[in-house]
Amino acid sequence: MKVDVLPHVENMRHSTPSYTSEKANWRTRIDEDGIFWLQLDKKDSSANTLSEDVLQELDEILADIEKKPPKALVIDSAKPKGFCAGADIKSFKNHDESGMADMLHRGHAVLDKLVALDMPTIAVIHGHCLGGGLELALACRQRIGIKDGLEMGFPEIRLGVHPGLGGTYRLTRLINPITAMTMMLTGKSAHDKQARKRGLIDDLVERRHIENAVRAAIGKGIKKRRRGFGNYILNTLIVRKFAAKKMRAESEKKAPSANYPAPYALIDLWEKYGANTHKMQAAEVQSFARLMVSETANNLVRVFFLHQSLKRQAKNHAGIQHVHVIGAGSMGGEIAGWCAMQGLKVTLSDQKAEPIAQAVKNTEQLCNSKHKSNAETRDALDRLISDMRNTGLENADLIIEAVPEKIEIKKKLYQAIESGIKPDAILATNTSSILIEKLADCLNNPARFMGLHFFNPVSKMLMVEAIGHENTGAEVVERMLAFTRDIGKIPVRVTSYPGFLVNRALTPYLLEAIIMLEEGIDKTHIDDTAKKFGMPMGPIELIDQIGLDICIHVADMLADSLDKPVAKIPGSVRKKAENGKLGKKTGEGFYQWKDGKAQRGENSSEKQSAKNNDDQVTDRLILPMLDACVECYRREVVRDLDHLDGAMIFATGFAPFRGGPIHYARTRGVNEIITALEKLCEQHDERFKPDQGWQSL
Repeated sequence: MKVDVLPHVENMRHSTPSYTSEKANWRTRIDEDGIFWLQLDKKDSSANTLSEDVLQELDEILADIEKKPPKALVIDSAKPKGFCAGADIKSFKNHDESGMADMLHRGHAVLDKLVALDMPTIAVIHGHCLGGGLELALACRQRIGIKDGLEMGFPEIRLGVHPGLGGTYRLTRLINPITAMTMMLTGKSAHDKQARKRGLIDDLVERRHIENAVRAAIGKGIKKRRRGFGNYILNTLIVRKFAAKKMRAESEKKAPSANYPAPYALIDLWEKYGANTHKMQAAEVQSFARLMVSETANNLVRVFFLHQSLKRQAKNHAGIQHVHVIGAGSMGGEIAGWCAMQGLKVTLSDQKAEPIAQAVKNTEQLCNSKHKSNAETRDALDRLISDMRNTGLENADLIIEAVPEKIEIKKKLYQAIESGIKPDAILATNTSSILIEKLADCLNNPARFMGLHFFNPVSKMLMVEAIGHENTGAEVVERMLAFTRDIGKIPVRVTSYPGFLVNRALTPYLLEAIIMLEEGIDKTHIDDTAKKFGMPMGPIELIDQIGLDICIHVADMLADSLDKPVAKIPGSVRKKAENGKLGKKTGEGFYQWKDGKAQRGENSSEKQSAKNNDDQVTDRLILPMLDACVECYRREVVRDLDHLDGAMIFATGFAPFRGGPIHYARTRGVNEIITALEKLCEQHDERFKPDQGWQSL
């Protein structure tokens, strides 16, 4: 009888098992030493998730184990990418608060049954171990991590909830409770050695040493780990109260309680019940169920599915193995480094050696920040090849042009290189503002040309605009959507239009902030009002981040290209840019900049709030952005409203808890927004005139 073995313990000693069991989502066997091997293999899925059927089957398996106890239980994953990605979010969508609580109680009962087993229980973890997957691992007595790529964390806060299957109390009892709370409040993961240092795992080993590690763990028996005296002190009531106060203050800076209730619900749980596991468990269930049906969670879950929908645009892999990047500036260098880190061969060309050297240095730093091993970093740097003579051009599958934003420079480059590109290669431009058809008209084969607009910084921004023109081949578009996904980004498919989608929608928001600044409204008040709405950064600070020169260029381009009027850049702002005060990159713009941060000075925002109607300030900033989104949909720049919402969230940070600009407009009421725009049009000028596309919504 042939036995399926665990992929990463294939060198372990096996004989015909004395016990096997068939389940849809679990592989089970017991070896000659009496060790029960339980392997999660979610049916019809590339990743493991803890759905209701997975937990039901686990409950049945644990019941059998209770009747006939093995020597030990080892839980593992059959999926190559990781242990478990978390709970199945789809299962949350059809429950009210009471139904959600019932589902959680059933899940807790299963994990409690695992905890209660009177034998060594060991989770062997590789890759991602997140959310419900980490809660499953925490229910085991010991955890062994496999080196290189291990990721453990609780990202639930990004969905508007906190851990709900025991994570809140099991993690704060296992490791330093302050560290545990920080992990849950930020949603940030621990990787490899960091996970070992924090105590999330008991051992971190190479894949080939799993057998010895498992045997050693079983040899330790079922002794419970003693909590250190330091951890005990940190979990006392007086410390919890003090720490909770600081946690609320820190959370308020990044996730205001008015918009994001989950962090504060989690802090309340630990502060009140941190010393009592049973009370914290009961409170965790009720808190999670209440949060899960909130508007914030509904919208953040919506954002999660928008992300999935954008990724699913690509049906197949792109077949891109070699990327040639021309221009090693801040954008080109980062694009090249990111592609190399994703496993592609990259040749990077520039007229000077210094930018290429800087790109290599930045790529090494990027690998370190992404927790790549020394070997992975070395391999990425080996794939990033300096190519001053453009020798990689003739063999590249994809050529990405990232030279200065001048149409003449770009066209001259295309005419020089087109004949040297292999017939099936794709030529893409990273332009942020030039119409694609204007660049394509100099090409002999425009069908293989399109825009790939990455956002800055490439390493942090998920979104890429994939911009075709009327002659772009359908296969070329499909391959570029797939390429974007293959390198870990998410594409939004747009047609060529002034500003494309993101810059067309974002620019009116930025320009209106400048106009209000000229009217005498304090810049800190403008920025604070935008952040109160839910934007990650105020528009004035964002202009400084982008650069006044770039903002002026895009604004002038839109003014020349659009039928609708846009706000005019005041002369004082143009003079500021002419004097070299371009923002963060020069140390001064609208703000002074020091150590990469805007120096806000004395905050007069509260005084300004008394003098100005905050709701009108908000509407003047946000409604022009919404109106531009509607215009882009009407003109079929983007044909899917959900994709439009996703693009604006992932590219601009549009308040995620509001579900996207179109979703927000519909929630607030389309007629109410039309009325507000008409009123602003009367008070100011035609730039606020509602687009005719509103009627179709």
